[in-house]
Amino acid sequence: MSREGALLAARFGFMPNRLGYCGPDENRALLDYLSSGTWDRGLEEILSRFAAAFPYYRFIAAVNGIPDVLDHRVVEAYWIGNELIERVDVADFCRYLEEQFGKRFARPQLHHLLGWLPEGARPHHTFHVLAVPARTPAGALPCTVEVADQCRVAWGRVLAVDGASLLVERHPLLLRGGRLELGPPEVARAFWRFDGKALLDRVGVGDVVALHWGCACVKLTGRQLRWLRRLTHLHIHLLNRHLGHAPLGAYG
Repeated sequence: MSREGALLAARFGFMPNRLGYCGPDENRALLDYLSSGTWDRGLEEILSRFAAAFPYYRFIAAVNGIPDVLDHRVVEAYWIGNELIERVDVADFCRYLEEQFGKRFARPQLHHLLGWLPEGARPHHTFHVLAVPARTPAGALPCTVEVADQCRVAWGRVLAVDGASLLVERHPLLLRGGRLELGPPEVARAFWRFDGKALLDRVGVGDVVALHWGCACVKLTGRQLRWLRRLTHLHIHLLNRHLGHAPLGAYG
């Protein structure tokens, strides 16, 4: 198990886990791992119980011939993006989605989901957020722009560090004229410290951070930012092509 990959997966899983949306009731343990920078088989067992993300790691690793499911490149591919997801064959991705969702969705829903694949969809978190209805232990989350905007991984430039939180400039997801788009930049607050423990080693004005459910998960390099932007715009474009006749539910 890669230390960097396991901790990266924990960073992105931490906030939805804290909110009760995904993974086991192990948020304090996740925070301890992240703040100390340590990892072991206990962390791997916690991460394996994230029902949405972990199957994607397994799939991306398998199609790229990588034996470590939590290899840093695998985890980065799903949450941010890199060349690994460009190597995924459409037929393999189709089989994966049928295996994962064939019993959960009615056939029209599944066919709609599979219709994204020939048009360029990738096994990326943005695809999952926009194409697959969100489910939590407490039931389904509403299919709204606000939920999608918080659940997707966004990017934000740090304007100020304010104790346990950051002021960041980010582009919100908006619904205009029946189409989703990224709106003009706005200032938002994101948390990077919890219970006195920091998720990031250092963060300063001008840094660009990945945002997930109001949490600053990781500082993005220029390469990572380019991948995240490209895959975000790709999947928003695909959603707009399918939005008018999507049996999975319209955004409101």
